[in-house]
Amino acid sequence: MSGGRAEPRPALPPVAVPSAVAVIAAGRPARVVWENRFGGLTWEVGAGADRCFVKWAPASAAAEVIREAARLAWAWPYTPVPRLTGQGADAAGSWLVTAALPGENAAAPRWRARPRTAVRAIGEGLRAMHEALPAGSCPFSWSAADRLAELRGQLRDGGIDRDSWPGARRGLRADRVLELLADVPPADRLVVCHGDSCAPNTLLTQDGRWSAHVDLGALGTADRWADLAIATWSATVNYGSGWESELLDAYGIRPDPDRNRYYRLLGRCW
Repeated sequence: MSGGRAEPRPALPPVAVPSAVAVIAAGRPARVVWENRFGGLTWEVGAGADRCFVKWAPASAAAEVIREAARLAWAWPYTPVPRLTGQGADAAGSWLVTAALPGENAAAPRWRARPRTAVRAIGEGLRAMHEALPAGSCPFSWSAADRLAELRGQLRDGGIDRDSWPGARRGLRADRVLELLADVPPADRLVVCHGDSCAPNTLLTQDGRWSAHVDLGALGTADRWADLAIATWSATVNYGSGWESELLDAYGIRPDPDRNRYYRLLGRCW
């Protein structure tokens, strides 16, 4: 999947297959399963043993594909994430190809009907990922300081649509948001964060256990509450109120309202 949305997307209308995706498909069926805000498309190609996914982005958003390819290649030896099998670029856009993984995303209808199973799997899976990825040797950062600098730049350059700001910022002026974010809380524990730990980005097996994580374009070292704030917010969006504490319990941590509030205000990878 792509784009970091917390809710399942409706079925997408037919779109033209980029030439690069057509070459990779080589006559196999290809269907769009996700679309992000940059115009990027994720294609499911083939079926059965030869099934794969192609994440394609227009030339204007090539950096998104390059970022994710680098992070997948680094993380794959340590934890279950999509295995990068190819990447490329042409005048129209850039793409990466990954092998299919077992499991179904945790926001699928069957798991929304079984919220306790889903949120516990998300919490357990996030803890496992944080434990597995070596923060000391991670070449990528997702720190609050770096993200705050990026936000300042986007606001300065007019690169943010404030109508699409995360809910924690709604109704706040930009200068007030920056004022509140300037006081970064001390890190609880530095880990390699997923970067968009919403429910659809955890895959679950048939028996409701986590099996893998997807959509790692923002992966990097940060306080673990940067991920936990997103995961608990997503639990409420996808399963209803009252599931945040269950997710934190499955992760193995007590609530931290101050850090949770800060990282929700900072947002994720919008």
